[in-house]
Amino acid sequence: MAAARQFYEREGHLKVPRKHVETVLSGDGWEPQFRLGAWVNNQRSRAAVLSPERVDQLSTVGIRWS
Repeated sequence: MAAARQFYEREGHLKVPRKHVETVLSGDGWEPQFRLGAWVNNQRSRAAVLSPERVDQLSTVGIRWS
């Protein structure tokens, strides 16, 4: 979720290309990289089985469900 939030805050949307890798900036100097495009695609494909709380979290950061 941190990578999705960071991308959304920077870009204003969550239309992430499938191969996009997001580097998450942290306060301790650690910069992990996440395959955000694949993760967003997986969340969309599993929408029917996600908890309502998770759907709300993802909707808040601008995920497109269709």
